[in-house]
Amino acid sequence: MAKEPKPISPLKNLLAGGFGGVCLVFVGHPLDTIKVRLQTQPPSLPGQPPMYSGTFDCFRKTLIKEGITGLYRGMAAPIIGVTPMFAVCFFGFGLGKRLQQKSPEDVLNYPQLFAAGMLSGVFTTGIMTPGERIKCLLQIQASSGENKYTGTMDCAKKLYQEFGIRGFYKGTVLTLMRGTPPGKYPNGFRDVLRELIRDEGITSLYKGFNAVMIRAFPANAACFLGFEVAMKFLNWITPNL
Repeated sequence: MAKEPKPISPLKNLLAGGFGGVCLVFVGHPLDTIKVRLQTQPPSLPGQPPMYSGTFDCFRKTLIKEGITGLYRGMAAPIIGVTPMFAVCFFGFGLGKRLQQKSPEDVLNYPQLFAAGMLSGVFTTGIMTPGERIKCLLQIQASSGENKYTGTMDCAKKLYQEFGIRGFYKGTVLTLMRGTPPGKYPNGFRDVLRELIRDEGITSLYKGFNAVMIRAFPANAACFLGFEVAMKFLNWITPNL
């Protein structure tokens, strides 16, 4: 006799999603560090080579100069931010699916799954930005040699002291906006885009593309593997939750 389908548990999705987020950060953070450093390296002087010639050059130089810990620079911020973000993301997705089901047996169609995914995005926006902002500031600081922030908590404290709560949400439009020198881009995204294209051409918008693509496969695989393992464990210890 076939097992009776169980209703979707948003709470289990929340817990399993959090574990999946931890797995994603641990696997993907080294290449995320490389991506940010490639995107934020200073323009090279005429006749001089750039600081990093590409993804593998950046990886090699970071490893030689800072060791393996350099690749995990600023990881505390995404662990703190990404873990609840993915927890809330999967919670929103599970909730979105459950709200559209009249019974556990209902199979959702693609538009319904799309709608559930949109709900999950609404849940994650407010959590994601502060952690990403702090992470990028720490990663950029390490590559530039500055010592403004001693760590995640120090960065968060100084951001709040200098800019208030808005400091955590500065630059939410594009990744390029994260980690900019305060006051350099008063008009935000438009100023960044104009300067990048004027000084470095359209290819500047794709700096770190290789690192992003290489990171995407193992990081997201680790996230969903972690989610499924955690969900199976939760179903085993709390079948009626």
